[in-house]
Amino acid sequence: MISPKHGFALVTPASRGLGFAFAQQLLAKTKLPVVATARKNCAEIRDQLLSSEGLPKDAEQRLRLLEVDVTDEATISSMADTIREEYPQTPLRIALAIPGILHVEKSPAQIDAANALHSFQVNALGPLLLMKHLAPFLPTKSSSEFPDTHDSESKDELKLPSHAIYAMMAARVGSISDNNSGGWYSYRASKSSVYQIAKTFDLYLRGRSAEKALAVALHPGTVRTDFTKEFWSGRDMLEPLDSADRMLRFLAGLPPGIKDGRGRCWDWKGEEVLP
Repeated sequence: MISPKHGFALVTPASRGLGFAFAQQLLAKTKLPVVATARKNCAEIRDQLLSSEGLPKDAEQRLRLLEVDVTDEATISSMADTIREEYPQTPLRIALAIPGILHVEKSPAQIDAANALHSFQVNALGPLLLMKHLAPFLPTKSSSEFPDTHDSESKDELKLPSHAIYAMMAARVGSISDNNSGGWYSYRASKSSVYQIAKTFDLYLRGRSAEKALAVALHPGTVRTDFTKEFWSGRDMLEPLDSADRMLRFLAGLPPGIKDGRGRCWDWKGEEVLP
């Protein structure tokens, strides 16, 4: 295991789809410890991740699966306590907070109060609570820069920057300026909030961390997962590993300067998605 000064990576949740792919990529293409979460079946998901092709021999030692339900703050707080205990003095280097739930409403009459509340609990409040408990792990102004662990002879290894990255999953349908078709009321509204959360958190980090840490929102494209299964027909789809790889490489190359793109939403092609 590398030194704590190199930091750790976190993916929440990582039980399937894009989160699972992010965890795979971080295990395969970095040397960092990877903390991943799931609401249930953690041992099973850990085994599935470790059975992925192309993982290095130390993947089993580096992977930790923790039980987290973003609608239950106690589980998020417990995750933070476990990280402090098991990775003492280890800063958070790259975080991918990607909870999401979709309840489709094609017209106002289809809006169900319980489903709408669930959308906001997972898509909006979930990222807020994760941010609350993970923010203390990010570097401050006085922290040292992360050392370079990149192997110049490895073409596949992800070259991480010397600053921390906190990314949360938005969606293009959360963009007000891009809304040309309507529908999906609670999903659109709850995902719109992620744009605001990312911007507000990044403003906080500018004061607390300066250029040692940044926050952004992401749009992954339309990814072929169970989440999008009803919409596969007639669409250009990205495979989860492809989308995760493209977003990680974009994040790794994003500078921390105020005018460089921090606090904004970016898609898998590295193009800005306006609020």
